[in-house]
Amino acid sequence: MASGRGKPGIGVGTWAWGNQFLWGYQPDRDDAILSATFRRCLDQGLTFFDTADSYGTGRLNGRSEALLGSFAMTVPPLERERLCIATKLAPFPWRLGRNGYARAFAASQERLQGQMKRVQLHWSTARYAPWQEGPLVDGLADLVRRGDVQSLGVSNVGPKRLRQLHQRLFDQGVALSSLQVQLSLLAPQALEPGGTAEVCRELNIELIAYSPLALGLLSRSTTDLKRSMSSAASRPITGARRSLFARLEPQLETLCQTMADIGTGRPGGLAAVALNWCRAHGAMPIPGLRSSEQVDAAAAALSWTLNLNERNALDQLVQGAGAARMPANPFQSA
Repeated sequence: MASGRGKPGIGVGTWAWGNQFLWGYQPDRDDAILSATFRRCLDQGLTFFDTADSYGTGRLNGRSEALLGSFAMTVPPLERERLCIATKLAPFPWRLGRNGYARAFAASQERLQGQMKRVQLHWSTARYAPWQEGPLVDGLADLVRRGDVQSLGVSNVGPKRLRQLHQRLFDQGVALSSLQVQLSLLAPQALEPGGTAEVCRELNIELIAYSPLALGLLSRSTTDLKRSMSSAASRPITGARRSLFARLEPQLETLCQTMADIGTGRPGGLAAVALNWCRAHGAMPIPGLRSSEQVDAAAAALSWTLNLNERNALDQLVQGAGAARMPANPFQSA
């Protein structure tokens, strides 16, 4: 969670937990590793976990929630109280009206074994079915009022829609706790003047940065980068990420070298630099963590921060029409 008046903390994204298409998840191989990863997160003070009812591909749909729920129940009750597990409910076309999320919420809570503390709208329907969104959000507000969940957040919502949803909830006496958007050195759009970051500061909404490492692109060393550019066969990347890496990596050498210079003598490598850039802009990054080593690199970022000159140097490299960009989320609203 955000750390009071200081820089935001760091959370944990669990999109990869159960995702075979993009991340190559294999239950027999990965579940024990993910259990150790979860335990390491708690040991390192990372207690915010983000998931979704749509995480997990094919027959493994909901796997991320189920893993989180089972892992949470292995820790002592007092330690469990420190956790904030947040899930996102997808506004599928068949989920309609104020009670449209009722079954989905119950199913998520069952998979999470009652440990959900924040419920979130997964994406905005403003671009294709704006009439669907309001009643669903009202239903989420009902969950907070009844005490079924502690807090409410939204995801993939732009500044205009964010103001509207904040006002809608305010009129019902329910706080909008957080907003998730894609935010990284390769996706800095939320920081534009009048953008979501500015609105979050104005309305006291916690800003959460998903994909802060750009699917791993921003955690690779300059050595890895040069090797992958010179030989595709040597790239340790498989599946759908390969084409994205092939397209973007040739544009990243200057950025990665600057990140490496900033990270010299500091723990956590390039990943820590990328995470601290998000924190320097007031956002809590939630990197996807799948191993204890990745947890340690993320936690190391909490031991230091970027100074203003370092933040500005990175800002200059990622601004402008020619800068490398991650694909935009098609469901992101205005």
